[in-house]
Amino acid sequence: MAIPVLDHLDAPGGRTPERPPIVTFTLIGLSVLTLLIGPSFGLNPRYGTGQGRVCAEQRYEQRWGAVPAELLSNRPLTTAQLDRLPPATADCPPRVTPRKIPVLSVLSSLFVHAGWLHLLGNMLFLFVFGPGVEQRFGRVRFLLGYLTVGYLATYGWAVTEAHGTESVRALVGASGAIAGVLGCYLRLYPQARVTTLVPLLLFLPLRFPAWLVLGLWFLLQWLSVRQDGPGVAYPVHVIGFAAGYLATWLTVTLTRNPRTGATE
Repeated sequence: MAIPVLDHLDAPGGRTPERPPIVTFTLIGLSVLTLLIGPSFGLNPRYGTGQGRVCAEQRYEQRWGAVPAELLSNRPLTTAQLDRLPPATADCPPRVTPRKIPVLSVLSSLFVHAGWLHLLGNMLFLFVFGPGVEQRFGRVRFLLGYLTVGYLATYGWAVTEAHGTESVRALVGASGAIAGVLGCYLRLYPQARVTTLVPLLLFLPLRFPAWLVLGLWFLLQWLSVRQDGPGVAYPVHVIGFAAGYLATWLTVTLTRNPRTGATE
């Protein structure tokens, strides 16, 4: 898998940023802060250490993550439903969360990540591709689009897992919303050059067009859907990417000036 680290919209033929991508940086900052104060990082003493922290991580994700069965019923999991969830440790039965509001759990889940690697993977893609999309659409529309696609991808995944083994397991992470950013970027800047590290070539940095980098990324997610299971919710990536691309295509089409072919 190639790792994008920098885009080149400020190069000749690209779009020179006119103002800093405040929304993109804020989303990254909030995600980092959420990890620091949660149990996964191990900095907050209230969550303990060792097996106690492992237990706290599962309960934390169930409390703030998006659970398909909760989203589709609009109520927290019952004790009977939680019995289907394997405990993180032998002495750590999952707890009910009677005050949880499922529809708001989608929002909180976008900022909760299952450890540093999960966070860094998501934030790297947002850092590389978010600024160009934010610059094109503006801060308010970018934020609204980001959250909307995040909700759409999460609820779409919940529907696919309605009767599956993952219906009581929490989804955490911003990958659905970020996949929407990738789809949007592909529609806006397909020819933009993206510096990418290639592991098979000892992480040699090479420049590829965005259509190749993001097209291969989407193909990999699509092929991995059948392997969906504990760990990575690939349908979320596919739904988010498709939603971002199609929404951008529709937006660009509707705002195109028929006389000049340019967008306003």
